Amino acid sequence: MSGGHDTKPNGASARGRLERRLQLVLPVAVLVAGIAIWYLIVRTNELPPYILPGPGAVFATLIEDWPILWQSLAVTLTTTLQGFLAAAIGGVALALLFSRSRWLEYSLFPYAVVLQVTPVIAIAPLLLIYLPQQLAVVACAWIVAFFPVLSNTMLGLNSVDRNLAGLFKLYRASGFQTLRYLRLPAALPYILGGLRIAGGLSLIGAVVAEIAAGAAGAGSGLAYRIAESGYRLNIPRMFAALLLLSIAGIVIYALLALASHLMLRRWHESALGKD
Repeated sequence: MSGGHDTKPNGASARGRLERRLQLVLPVAVLVAGIAIWYLIVRTNELPPYILPGPGAVFATLIEDWPILWQSLAVTLTTTLQGFLAAAIGGVALALLFSRSRWLEYSLFPYAVVLQVTPVIAIAPLLLIYLPQQLAVVACAWIVAFFPVLSNTMLGLNSVDRNLAGLFKLYRASGFQTLRYLRLPAALPYILGGLRIAGGLSLIGAVVAEIAAGAAGAGSGLAYRIAESGYRLNIPRMFAALLLLSIAGIVIYALLALASHLMLRRWHESALGKD
């Protein structure tokens, strides 16, 4: 009997280890296959670097131009972080205010929707006219990332179990106690989901604003280097900068996903290990 009980946990743990290995191996295999196909296309068609550089040329440029690219990446990441923090703090704070006042929600939420549906590429040139360059770029990153945090936090605050809310009322809990011990814990998975979305969107907003700033003759971020490389037909540097942007986006998402997992792993179904 005891042997029969031990078989199922061992089998489940073996399947879990296999799934974790596949999660690592399969993306790497796809990446290697993509680089190989890229290399074969360039090699077979003998394409010059100014049309399509090979993987070797891109990695060589990445190493050779690393000082310039690193400085530009630092500028872009700083802008992204500032826009993300502004969106996180502003989105959560405004959602909390909306949860306390329906009149305030009815008055201001439509304008948050307007910010969301207006293309940031159309707003960026105006912001660059009326604001200092760095502040305008941060504002673009904030505009793009703000709404997911706001909407997800509002959804979480409004998704409290009615039975639990009734229990808090029965015990005459104050509004602050209900918010602290019931509504915020219930909304936390939604807030973290909104932050994961906002992390990537803040990078996109920063890139779009930097491109607009570069078109206006100013800029030092990674998107500006991409535009500059395009003007000079330095396509290997353009690909290297794009690679750095992609890696930055993946790292941002991975860090936010890890933070979400660490905060939810002990109690929420989305982060609990599967049996």
